[in-house]
Amino acid sequence: MSFTRPEPPYYAVIVSSKLDAAHLDGYAPMDQRMAELGRAQPGYLGRESKTDADGRELTVLYYRDAESISAWKQHPEHLEAQRRGREQWYADYHIEVARVERAYGFER
Repeated sequence: MSFTRPEPPYYAVIVSSKLDAAHLDGYAPMDQRMAELGRAQPGYLGRESKTDADGRELTVLYYRDAESISAWKQHPEHLEAQRRGREQWYADYHIEVARVERAYGFER
């Protein structure tokens, strides 16, 4: 676990994506910048990410509230990254936003 979750409710932004391997010019520095900038946003709680053998990535970003998600979506640098992602870097992506009402787990 990369962070300690708060008591619910909180929000999860679930991103399923696949990069277009033929069009990745400029992607790595933008990806790094978005990760740094995203972590600094008010309401950001953490992130978990996995990539499968076919290159499909599943990322879950956690936020304290819906307003934090909206503010991040409208950040000027993030808007530019979104534009370039649609026009160049991604073959596809799908985003879901969920409110976590209940959470529990187990650790040995």
